[in-house]
Amino acid sequence: MAKLSVIARDNKKEALVKRYAEKRKALKAAGDYAGLDKLPRSSSRVRLHSRCKLTGRPRGYMAKFGLCRNQFRQLAHEGKIPGVTKASW
Repeated sequence: MAKLSVIARDNKKEALVKRYAEKRKALKAAGDYAGLDKLPRSSSRVRLHSRCKLTGRPRGYMAKFGLCRNQFRQLAHEGKIPGVTKASW
């Protein structure tokens, strides 16, 4: 599991991105790059990194489920992810 401080920092960045999304879009459309420079750096969507919603793990992330591979496998075996079944052929 990732450190709680890293998870909190990532959540804070996500909130900043959501808060400034409309303003950034309007400034980009207007071509006002000086105005974009005045916004916080972390309000850019590019600075986000995908992390597991349960553990905060940054690697092995499956975007479709929002989980890392370890948690996905565990929850799938327990039958807690709807529509996911073990492959057999």
